[in-house]
Amino acid sequence: MDLNHIFLFLAVISPLLVLARAWRPGGPYRGWRIAALVVLAITGIAWILFRVAAGYIGGGAWFALLFLPAIGLRKMTEFAAQGDYKSARKLGVALQILHPSAELRGQVQVFRHLESHQNDRGFFAPPPTQYEIARQDRYFRHAPAVLIFILLNAATFLFEISFGDWTDPEILHRIGALEPYAVVVQGQYWRLFTALFLHGGLAHLLFNLFALYVLGPPLERSIGGVRFAVCYLISGFASSAGVVALTVMGLVHVAQLVGASGCIMGIVGAWAGFLLRHRHAPHAKQRLANVVMIVAIQTAFDLSTPQVSMAAHLCGLIAGFFLGLILAPRAVPVAGSR
Repeated sequence: MDLNHIFLFLAVISPLLVLARAWRPGGPYRGWRIAALVVLAITGIAWILFRVAAGYIGGGAWFALLFLPAIGLRKMTEFAAQGDYKSARKLGVALQILHPSAELRGQVQVFRHLESHQNDRGFFAPPPTQYEIARQDRYFRHAPAVLIFILLNAATFLFEISFGDWTDPEILHRIGALEPYAVVVQGQYWRLFTALFLHGGLAHLLFNLFALYVLGPPLERSIGGVRFAVCYLISGFASSAGVVALTVMGLVHVAQLVGASGCIMGIVGAWAGFLLRHRHAPHAKQRLANVVMIVAIQTAFDLSTPQVSMAAHLCGLIAGFFLGLILAPRAVPVAGSR
């Protein structure tokens, strides 16, 4: 997997998405628009002058100007929600180095005022209500199925390394890569599952595990660990089986395939099915739009990256979507209810 290509794609698509979501002139998104334009400018200049490393340069700009500020602002909001205005202010001051926007300066001033007010009056935040405690517990509760799948993928990769060069097709064949010919002609159906836990390199593994870490826990908390595991495994199986079927029909040409991407896209599809079934729940439509955006980005990446199997991703996505519709609980838990 070409990291330079991946980072280049990220450094172009991510700023464009930021600009698309913050297109209105003025308003609170001016700082993000400027940051996105700077990332695009740096990436464009790097493409002209240092094309071989343009992805790394643009990716570095994206990480510093968009990714880190987004994570930091989220943490700053958490501090403020907990009444820890001092930590929120300090983090905001640090973030101004990477994201020197008027909006952030205003937030820092507000936190400074609240911190002063808190200190002068000896103010203490009221104890959290039962609902707030339950909400925090749900938010920070572990997702055991996600953790198990992350550990399984990591352990399997260590197993791959023990065989030597994990990019060698012969080694991947020996340890269970998906090969349509071996499945159909030789009856090695176990490859439909074993390939889901193999990866073609460290970058391939890390990207999939990061996606699982981000997308998995909220879905598992919404539908339960057993249902999540079913979605993950069946989506992966459908992804493998779909590739084999499409290869037999001559619609795609796949000699060997590894990776958990079909499972990950199954999670994305399950999110879509879950949100569609509960489309009247608060924020459901907005989250469904985010899922559609993820699918669009993945499709664009697949089209621009020949070594990636779009067929596997689409089969996993479709299977996950129907599983999300079928396995979604009939009712979304109501805040404060047991």
